[in-house]
Amino acid sequence: MADRRQHWENVYRGKTADQVGWFQPHAASSLRLIENNAGKDAHIIDVGGGASVLVDDLLDAGYRNLTVLDLAESALDASRARLGARAQSVQWIVADITRAELPAARYDVWHDRAVFHFLTDPADRARYVTQVLASVKPGGHVIVAAFGPGGPLQCSGLDVVRYAPDSLHAEFGAPFRLLGHETEIHHTPAGKEQEFVYCYCVRV
Repeated sequence: MADRRQHWENVYRGKTADQVGWFQPHAASSLRLIENNAGKDAHIIDVGGGASVLVDDLLDAGYRNLTVLDLAESALDASRARLGARAQSVQWIVADITRAELPAARYDVWHDRAVFHFLTDPADRARYVTQVLASVKPGGHVIVAAFGPGGPLQCSGLDVVRYAPDSLHAEFGAPFRLLGHETEIHHTPAGKEQEFVYCYCVRV
């Protein structure tokens, strides 16, 4: 885990937040899916949120109970600096999601854009799903976006796993009822196109 953490610390120390491949000026798809499935008082965790502007968009939209988790503290530092005083209203967690200690049945929405596809070890994916089961309330929503079949084979120097909607949902299994899925073509700051698949489920 230390090597994994160091890798991401190096990524965020070597590039500004708007230079990393997954940067979005606004997290439009994620925000829309959250707003469609959660009221303003929902407890939301953004896994791998790092320097993402989703937390800004959620605050602007009136959400109040926000948690951002990332392996790299330097990524969270970038978000805290960007938000200024508003950062005090967000809970920040530095942890590896496969080993983090999260409160039981706390979250109404679990959001992850571009973390799950880095979990190439089946044991890590199983630990991730166990975390979701334990920390998302029954009836809560799970939104996971990963590279689709047309996405890259590597990202930030690491191998990734690409998913069709059915195979992504299959990683989570029967405790999660699939509500829908969609595909997004993401344009990186370097001008490349990346296919993302979003799956959204309800924790039964």
